[in-house]
Amino acid sequence: MMAAAKSSCAKRLNRIEGQVRGIARMVEEDRYCIDVVTQIAAVRAALKIEEVILQDHVGCCVEHAIESGDKDEQRKKVAELVDVLGRVRG
Repeated sequence: MMAAAKSSCAKRLNRIEGQVRGIARMVEEDRYCIDVVTQIAAVRAALKIEEVILQDHVGCCVEHAIESGDKDEQRKKVAELVDVLGRVRG
């Protein structure tokens, strides 16, 4: 993973971790359901981090496979992307 993407992801994941802990506290404190659901939606939006990671993967790992000229490696990287996109969207 490239340094800029790694740093960005680490910051976002730390924020998400804090949000999830906050949601757990809200549930323990019997906070208003709509407030809890609103916070869950915020976490879901923050989890769009997968797009950043996938872009980094394509720009680094897939690009390297293409530049290498290794057809087996290229097929492997494309198969990985197809598989993960199927799981993410499925």
